[in-house]
Amino acid sequence: MTNRSDHMKYMKGMEKIESDVMDKVIYEMNGYNYYNFSEDDVKEALSKEYISIKDFQSLLSPAATPYLEDIARKAQIETRNHFGTSISMFTPLYIANYCENYCIYCGFNIHNKIKRLKLDLDSIEKEMIAISETGLEEILILTGESRKNSNLEYIGNACKIATKYFNVVGVEIYPLNTDEYSYLNSCGADFVTVFQETYNSDKYEKLHLAGHKRIFPYRINAQERALRGGMRGVGFAALLGLDDFRKDAFATGYHAYLIQKKYPHAEISISCPRLRPIINNDKINPKDVHERELLQVICAYRLFLPFSNITVSTRENANFRDNIIKIAATKVSAGVSTGIGAHSMENDDCTGDEQFEISDSRTVKEVFESIKSSGLQPVMSDYINLTDTTNL
Repeated sequence: MTNRSDHMKYMKGMEKIESDVMDKVIYEMNGYNYYNFSEDDVKEALSKEYISIKDFQSLLSPAATPYLEDIARKAQIETRNHFGTSISMFTPLYIANYCENYCIYCGFNIHNKIKRLKLDLDSIEKEMIAISETGLEEILILTGESRKNSNLEYIGNACKIATKYFNVVGVEIYPLNTDEYSYLNSCGADFVTVFQETYNSDKYEKLHLAGHKRIFPYRINAQERALRGGMRGVGFAALLGLDDFRKDAFATGYHAYLIQKKYPHAEISISCPRLRPIINNDKINPKDVHERELLQVICAYRLFLPFSNITVSTRENANFRDNIIKIAATKVSAGVSTGIGAHSMENDDCTGDEQFEISDSRTVKEVFESIKSSGLQPVMSDYINLTDTTNL
C-alpha cells in the first residue's frame, strides 16, 4: 500500500482549464513507434519545404542517423532564413533553492542535504546589478519549487527589480494559476519556461515522489495558463535522458506546435537540457543521449518549428555550444552559476548550493567573443519595453 497522492489528480488550489492539448500530446506520443520509420521516410521529409508531424517523427527516428549531416545542413539554412546570424544571450539568476518536491534527479529536492538560501530583495538587486554590468539585457529568474519560501509576492518583487536593469524578464518557477501569471506579468515578467521533465506519465510518477510537482496535468498545462495570463512567450523542455528521449523530444515539439497553433501570437521557445550530475549524486548522466543524438533532436526541432527560439544551456560543453549555434540553436546562456548569490557574493560560504553541475563556465564576454569569432551576431536583447511611454 502507498499513501502517495494520485499524480493525475489536481490538488486543492490548482486551476483546471478546459484544454485538449495534453490529451493530444499523450495520444500521439504513445502511438509513436520510431522503429516504424525507414530511410525513405527520412529522405522524403528532407525533400519537403514544410515538414509534417509524421516527418518530424521520422527525423527523430534511428533511421535518420545516417542522414544527420543532411538534416543539419537543412536546419542551418532554415535557421539563417528566419534568424539571420543573430544569437541571443541571457543568464539565469537563481534567487532561492528551497524546494518542497521530492524529484529524485534534482539537486534541490527536499531530501537532499544541501546548503539552502533565499536571497532578500537587497541581495537580489545586487545580483542583478552585477549581471547587468556584463552587458546582458535579458534575465531568467529561477527558484526552487517552494511556495512557502518563495511566494508569489517575493517572485513578483524580484521581477519588479529586474525591470530596472533588463529589457526581457523571464521566470522559471513552480507552475501557477492564470491569475497568478497575470500578476507576475504586471510585475514585469513576460516569458515563462516550464520543463515537463518527461511526458511519460508512468515514468513521471516514479520520478516525482512528493510535492505539487507530482501532479502531471497541472504542470503540462502551465504554458497555456501563462499565455492566458498575459505572458507574451512560453518555453518548453523535456529533460532528455530521464526516459525515452526520442518520445520525449517528439512530445516536447508537438506540445509547442499545438500551443503555437492555438495561440498564434505567442513566442515559442524550446530548450534542450540533458541530465547533469547533482550534489550528492554524481552518477546522474544522460545515458543514451550523446551529443550526436542531441544534435539530431535540435535539428529536428528547427525543421518542425522554424520560427521558434532554440536554447542550449551551459549543461553542454563550450565546444558543442559553439558548433550548435552555427547550425540550429539561436539562444545561449552565459556567465552562469546555478548556485544562490554567486554573481555578487565573493565568499562561497555565503552562497546556496547549486541545482546541478554546469559544463560551460565561460564569462559573458568570453561567450560574446566566441559568437563574434564564428561570424555570428551576439544579441543582448531584441525586445524594446514600451511600458514607459512618457518619452515617446
